Amino acid sequence: MHRTKPHRITVCTSCRHTGETCRPGYQLIDQLRAAIAAAGDMIAEDFEVSGVACMAGCKRPCTVAYHASQKATYLFGDIEPDVDIDDLVDFARQYAVLHDGWCSSVDRPGKLRKSTLARVPASFMALEATEVLAS
Repeated sequence: MHRTKPHRITVCTSCRHTGETCRPGYQLIDQLRAAIAAAGDMIAEDFEVSGVACMAGCKRPCTVAYHASQKATYLFGDIEPDVDIDDLVDFARQYAVLHDGWCSSVDRPGKLRKSTLARVPASFMALEATEVLAS
């Protein structure tokens, strides 16, 4: 039986470095999946890594998002597949245990302290009871 993983890392697959045709997001997805699988702890069971066509971070490729239900979402930019894998895996470990996903920049590993493009608070949707008037 396939279990849904509670956390997701999403990588932009359309980002390109200025003047180049390669799309480093695909390389980053492969490297991140391998690094998480090799981490030897629970993050391999807790995180799904996938790609998406665009996250509007075109000026700061590669862009990577961490998100989960009822947790803050993070968007990081300027991620280099060959350089930043350890920081991404370390942040996965950290993010997994944060009950609301919230942490300050000084607590994030390495380059992720300064490459944060956005931190979006968790969304809690409240539905109000409404009366439906019959016409």
